[in-house]
Amino acid sequence: MWNAAGYLKRQYERAHFLVQLHSLDGILRSMVAAPALPDLSTLDADALRSLLLNHHQQLLSNTSEIEHLKLVIAKLRRMIFGAKSERIEREIEQLELKLEEMETVRAERAVAQRTSLNDDVAKPSRRSLPEHLPREVHTHIPAVQACPDCGGELRKFGDDVSEVLEYVPSSFKVIRHVRPKLSCHSCERVVQAEAPSRPIDRGIPGPGLLAHVLVAKYADHLPLYRQSEIYAREGVDLDRSTLADWVGAAGKLLRPLVEEVRRHVTTATKLHADDTPVPVLAPGNGKTKTGRLWTYVRDDRPANDLTPPAVWFAYTPDRKGEHPRRHLNDFNGILQADGYAGFHHLYDTGRIREAACWAHVRRKFYDIETAHHSPIAAEAIERIAALYAVETSIRSKPPDLRREIRQSQSKPLLDELRSWFEKMLSTLSRKSETALAIRYALSRWTALTRYIDDGRVEIDNNAAERSLRAVCLGRKNFLFAGSDDGGERAAAIYTLTGTAKLNGLDPELYLRQVLQRIAEHPINRIAELVPWNIASLASADPTTHS
Repeated sequence: MWNAAGYLKRQYERAHFLVQLHSLDGILRSMVAAPALPDLSTLDADALRSLLLNHHQQLLSNTSEIEHLKLVIAKLRRMIFGAKSERIEREIEQLELKLEEMETVRAERAVAQRTSLNDDVAKPSRRSLPEHLPREVHTHIPAVQACPDCGGELRKFGDDVSEVLEYVPSSFKVIRHVRPKLSCHSCERVVQAEAPSRPIDRGIPGPGLLAHVLVAKYADHLPLYRQSEIYAREGVDLDRSTLADWVGAAGKLLRPLVEEVRRHVTTATKLHADDTPVPVLAPGNGKTKTGRLWTYVRDDRPANDLTPPAVWFAYTPDRKGEHPRRHLNDFNGILQADGYAGFHHLYDTGRIREAACWAHVRRKFYDIETAHHSPIAAEAIERIAALYAVETSIRSKPPDLRREIRQSQSKPLLDELRSWFEKMLSTLSRKSETALAIRYALSRWTALTRYIDDGRVEIDNNAAERSLRAVCLGRKNFLFAGSDDGGERAAAIYTLTGTAKLNGLDPELYLRQVLQRIAEHPINRIAELVPWNIASLASADPTTHS
């Protein structure tokens, strides 16, 4: 039955959001507008001093207002409740652009003031530039060789050193491989070095270029047609179809490595799992359909486990429960996941045990408190925060110690929370949002509290959610894949780049090293090229990671 009251309530909240957004728009417009500076040459010292102080106060006021607006925009983003409202998203993006313009204008005014006035106001401290960056020293020698006042000899007594951060654009180069042909004077036998291997047989891209194209597409969210336009500005004609051929060939070349990561992930005794919808071009009609990208994360570092972390992505054309059943066919242990019904059949045999996510529970109460300022939701958030405070104190501790502390500190909090939930439930309307959130938690109580009995288990499933962030960013920028094959290829590259990041590697440098070697690497030694083994090699010899 259609819920008219609920519909009107949602429409009211939506209108309320838009009113706040337009109100912010007006504030930003008024703040960007500013009176022009008077002719400084006509002002005496007192007038200049007064002008400086007034502008300084205005800058301080604008700085405070900017920080306030940033908080308001962040709050409005959270108040969308996950609704797919493109209009609201566009409104927020426009506000952020205007906020960016406001901060730029503020910087321009600060420069103008420093140029035209003697600014005696203390300057904010600036962070030092990263030590690992290469330094290029430019020494500036005075034009004069003797003292300009008396003609005396100059001697050095010190240096003034300042640093600026510069950017050197990426550039192409051609590597010409020359193999001299030698012949024997006696028998005329020809001797020549073997041709160096290439990532793509007879292809022109070197491993560095191929790694850059892959990372730009899948990690930096630049579709191939945009990359083609960027390369054209540098005078290199690489059309989209050529780049697509390279991506396809690289995907096939890297497939054994992805399989090795999958085996490593699924042999864990605890996994984090999640999935997200992705738009995929449907064959034949040119329209889009909704595919699914699944993530499975092995990361036990919070429990002081030194096993290398890894993430395996898998693409499927739909969200049927048969897919996670197939993905986890070889897995035995604890699965940390959300309440998706497709996971439920995995727990029937006891081979896989469920551990639910407190972040999902907290998010439901957070949305309610933000929208309605509900005191019950606010108290629920505080009680859940106390559970997280315990987790902060035991991060990176051994499993036995984590279990011991959870039993002594978290278990009493959970017992009190359950009693409080049941008490509050009796005071609420059965159909209220708060009652639904409480019932969601109580219906999963066994899975939600499993973590206090096993020190390996986490309080939430944030590890899986973090792994999907790069996917969600790319999904906003462009069509995720042009076909189901493209979805599988994307999952493979996400697997390698995501696992590289978990092991502290730059994904592009990692792929470059792999693509230099994988074409001729023995398949029975493919494990040597997984990210954690490359990371170990780089730690032992830093020059191997350059």
